[in-house]
Amino acid sequence: MYSSAGESKLPTSKRFLIGLLPIVALAGCGETSDSKKAAVETAQVVRVFTVEKENLQREISAVGTVRYRRETPLGFTTPGKVAVVRFEEGDFVKRGALLSALDSTIVGADVSVSVAERDRARAEFDRVRSLYADGWITKARFEAADAAVKAADARVRQAGFARSTAQLYAPSSGVVLQRNVQPGQVIAAGMPALILGEADEGFVFRVPIVDRDASKLRVGMTADIMIESAGDGPVSATVSEIDGRANEATGAFTVQFRLPSRVNLRSGQIGTANIKLPAMESGDLLQIPATALFGVRTGEGLVYVVAKNNRVETRNVAIERVSDTFVTVSGGIKPGDKIVTSGLEKLRTGSPVRIIATQP
Repeated sequence: MYSSAGESKLPTSKRFLIGLLPIVALAGCGETSDSKKAAVETAQVVRVFTVEKENLQREISAVGTVRYRRETPLGFTTPGKVAVVRFEEGDFVKRGALLSALDSTIVGADVSVSVAERDRARAEFDRVRSLYADGWITKARFEAADAAVKAADARVRQAGFARSTAQLYAPSSGVVLQRNVQPGQVIAAGMPALILGEADEGFVFRVPIVDRDASKLRVGMTADIMIESAGDGPVSATVSEIDGRANEATGAFTVQFRLPSRVNLRSGQIGTANIKLPAMESGDLLQIPATALFGVRTGEGLVYVVAKNNRVETRNVAIERVSDTFVTVSGGIKPGDKIVTSGLEKLRTGSPVRIIATQP
C-alpha cells in the first residue's frame, strides 16, 4: 500500500520519464549492435588487375658494349724485325694506308735465294730433257728434274708472298684500336701487330643473353639501346647476329645489334638494350603484378580474386618466374579473373570490396 501510495503521489511527468527509460536503453543497445555490424560490412576500396594471356609479353634489359662490326687483327706472315709503325692507337687511317713494315733484309734475301735455285733447276731440267730425248737417261730421272723445277717455282712464289706481306696496309678505312709492336721489336709470324676497327662495316652493340631468352630472339627483331656517353636518347637497333654457341664460361649467347651510323659512337662504350620478347607459348602460365601476391612461401603464394558478389576469395598460385615488377604463375587463376593489387593487408577471405581502378 505504501509503495502504491508513493507512486500515486509522483508527478505525471516523472512517471512518464521513468517509463521511457527502458525503451531508450533498448533503443541504444540496438543502435550499437547495428553500427558494429555496419562497420564490419564496410567495403574496402581496392585496385584490381585483370588477368589476360596477352600480359605474357616480357621486356628484358641487358648491358653490353659498342664495337666495330669488324675489328681485324693485322699481322705478318713471316717472323722479322719491325722497321716502322706509322700510327698510334686512336688514329684514323684511310683504306690502303701503310700501317707497319718489317725490315726487308731477310725477306729480300729469301727472294734472291729462291730465284737463284729456280734458275739452277730450270737449267738442269733443260740438260736432262735433251739427254732423255736421246735415250741416255731413264724416264724417272727426267720426271725428278721436272719436279725440281716445279718446287723451285713454288718457293719463289712463297718468298714473293712473304715480301709482299712484310708491309701491313689498311684493308678498310677505320681506327687503330690497338698497337702491339714498336720499331726494332722482333715478332713471330702471325702475331697481331695492330687491331683495326673497320669503319666501312659500321658499329654493332653486343650483349650477352641467357639461353632461356636468347632462344626467343630472331634476326630482325628490334630493341631500344641507351648509350649515355653517346647522348641523344635511345637508339633503335635490330638483331643482326646471334652466336651459334654459348660462352663456355658464362653459358650466355652473344647477341649482336646493328647500330645506325652516328658520329659520336666509339668502340667500347657501354649501354643497355631493352628487348621486347615474344609472348610465352605455355598455356598454363599467366603474368600478374608482384603487388598482388601475399603469403609467399617457397615456389608458391596467395592472391585475392574478386568474386561476382564483390567479395574476395583466396587462391593459391605456383610461382614460375619472377621479374622486377611481374610474376609468372600457374594454377589457381584464369584469364579474366580480377585480382586485388592494393589494400591486401585489410582483407580477409569473404571481405566485401569496392573497386576504384582496374589495370588491364
